[in-house]
Amino acid sequence: MWKIAVGFALFAGLALYILSKGGDIDMSGEKHGDTTHTEAPASPAKASSAAP
Repeated sequence: MWKIAVGFALFAGLALYILSKGGDIDMSGEKHGDTTHTEAPASPAKASSAAP
């Protein structure tokens, strides 16, 4: 039983070490309405050519 606890502690420590070295990692979950990732807006020429 103690081997499982030691293995879990080692694995958790390794995971925290890797995540801390990973840079900007967002662990807060799914975001709705996030405006940081936006695609380029369509050019006006394409929008006007789509109208009948």
